[in-house]
Amino acid sequence: MLKDSRLLFKLWLKNPRSIGAVTVSSPELAAAMARQVPKNGLGYVVELGGGTGAVTRAILAAGVAPERLIVVERDPMLHKHLVDRFPGVKILLGDAMHLPSLLRRHGVEPVTAIVSSLPLLSLKKSIQLRIGAQAFAVLQPGAPFIQFTYGLFSPLPRSRLGITGEVEERVLQNLPPASVWRYSRPAGSAVKSGSHGKAKSKLEIAA
Repeated sequence: MLKDSRLLFKLWLKNPRSIGAVTVSSPELAAAMARQVPKNGLGYVVELGGGTGAVTRAILAAGVAPERLIVVERDPMLHKHLVDRFPGVKILLGDAMHLPSLLRRHGVEPVTAIVSSLPLLSLKKSIQLRIGAQAFAVLQPGAPFIQFTYGLFSPLPRSRLGITGEVEERVLQNLPPASVWRYSRPAGSAVKSGSHGKAKSKLEIAA
């Protein structure tokens, strides 16, 4: 864990605006995220913002088979770190802003859960909407989108995206304390596109 923290700090020194947190997610927070993931589904579990692998490790420990887990990471250094650490997991170098096309290129379908460590509340609203719309475009109806946040409010605009969501767990054993949200799109409802404007991707990296 100390080695992971050093890696995040090194990346923060290189580009402070690109890092969502300089501390690795605690084992308690990672486990809380993993508890929300369906373990016996036949589809794929997609993790957005793999970071140093804290949540990846917890998802695997919770019983998700390595061949069912797909991790998306946009930072090349963290991508290499994840590839080296999790040889049995498919680690994609890519951007959550373009999730459907990225997953389609790699034959990843159906998607039965998305687990996100992206710092959505620190991003522009247009980028939040784009990421949410892209995520729910690949998720099966009723499938969960799991997101943690340090903030007090929902990290996804529920009404704008046509989704439901609530806090499932609050994790005090993390610095800072965090909340785990679980969202879903009701069966039979259409995916809302969120923002139609072009948004420049400035996704920050989280552990």
